[in-house]
Amino acid sequence: MIHTLTALGGMHVAPHHLAAQAGRDVLRDGGNAVEAMVAAAAAIAVVYPHMNAIGGDGFWLIHEPGKAPVAISACGPAAALADLDFYAGHTSIPARGPKAALTVAGTIGGWAKALEVAAAWGPALPLSRLLADGIRHAQQGVAVTESHAALTREKLDGLKDAPGFAQTHLVNGQPPEVGHLLKQPALGRTLAELAERGLDDFYRGELAQRIGAELERVGSPLRSSDLAAYQAQIVAPLSVRLNDSTVYNLPPPTQGLSALMILGLFERLGVKQGEGFDHVHGLVEATKRAFRVRDRVVTDPKRLPADPAGFLTPAALTELAVGIDPHKALPWPDLAVPGDTIWMGCIDAQGRAVSFIQSVYWEFGSGVVLQDTGIVWQNRGTSFSLDPKALNVLKPGYRPFHTLNPALAVFDDGRVMPYGTMGGEGQPQTQAAVFTRYARFGQGLQAAVTAPRWLLGRTWGSVSTSLKLESRFDPALVQALKAAGHAVEVLDEAFSDTTGHAGALVRHPNGLIEGAVDPRSDGVVAGV
Repeated sequence: MIHTLTALGGMHVAPHHLAAQAGRDVLRDGGNAVEAMVAAAAAIAVVYPHMNAIGGDGFWLIHEPGKAPVAISACGPAAALADLDFYAGHTSIPARGPKAALTVAGTIGGWAKALEVAAAWGPALPLSRLLADGIRHAQQGVAVTESHAALTREKLDGLKDAPGFAQTHLVNGQPPEVGHLLKQPALGRTLAELAERGLDDFYRGELAQRIGAELERVGSPLRSSDLAAYQAQIVAPLSVRLNDSTVYNLPPPTQGLSALMILGLFERLGVKQGEGFDHVHGLVEATKRAFRVRDRVVTDPKRLPADPAGFLTPAALTELAVGIDPHKALPWPDLAVPGDTIWMGCIDAQGRAVSFIQSVYWEFGSGVVLQDTGIVWQNRGTSFSLDPKALNVLKPGYRPFHTLNPALAVFDDGRVMPYGTMGGEGQPQTQAAVFTRYARFGQGLQAAVTAPRWLLGRTWGSVSTSLKLESRFDPALVQALKAAGHAVEVLDEAFSDTTGHAGALVRHPNGLIEGAVDPRSDGVVAGV
């Protein structure tokens, strides 16, 4: 898959084809980019349940031509009861089960806030239209994908005993086979109720009362009062100025700071050619410096130890880039952060662009599936620490560190590029690979997404610090990276899920839209 697809009437990209088509069809019906994204978000929460759910969090970047991008932070805080005493006897928050379900699910609130932003654009499509595909797929069923089946098998030991998981996502106690028809009638009813009563019902209505009651019943610290107190927030995005563009991302508690720092640092290295040692080594070394800043700084905005924007100034980036050795790798003992997610992008015929990400953190999140509503609940709160001295120590009402970070670039020549990926620790790295290949080294958009990728740190299912490369890399480059001191691990796969499911769109000033989807995913680019 190397050829970039194009359209003029709008375009949607998603890692599952049914979600991309749900967004595309809303564009065809006269909807805008935000409405299309809500439709796709509802659909993908049904058809890709191992990667995301309405029981998770989300983040938005919304760009309207001629205006500064708007960012929406839709991540939920820790429950009022989720304090250090609640986890007494634990050295860390359990990764699965009810005690892992400790933060409010913010993504539905993000849908609502985004629709408020889009309300100024003209007449709105009814919510029932936007949620129709999600409802239909939940009721009629959807075929289990290869990644869905494989990850259920791989993570079964941690998931099978979580409340509600076996009843919803196993078949006679066993993982589903590829092609199994998965029906989620309870989730379909929940989406239908939201379509009828409005999205706020998730937090302050009859649905919220049922959600809170079941969470309490299974042993989560969350209550309906935690849901009632929640609101998604419009926040000022972070940005970094490059020589021909400005790139935007989300502020803390996301790792958007590191994604922007990587690009700012790499630009100062003066790399002239893509795909060689200088390109890969330069981005990996920029990643290490950016991650170390991230780990010192990124936490709930109420307790930031420093202003994140201060690390994105030309002076700060130049000072940090000076320490990057163009020939030798910095030792990298730092542990990585896990996470599984979906990224989607949309551009409508009027040039309004959305970069969106939605997640339950680990695959299937906490594993808890609320039987009354069919909702898979996230385990994002497990990124809190139980060490009282830690930067991200657990505290009721505070938001956990987030790997999620959608990106959007605005070029000086008028191009707009929403782009992003799933993949936890790999998100900023894959973003940097795609952006530099397209914007710095002249690759076509689809070729930039398809090209072999790397990941410094965690692979799915384990924590390691090696530099993992897809097997398509030139053996001479692999050897050069080893000689420079990188702890290189060549993956068996030519196209590995380890390196994320990326996507990108670019709108040109003449209205032409280009789109690229990751061949590692089950997605498509759907144009109007």
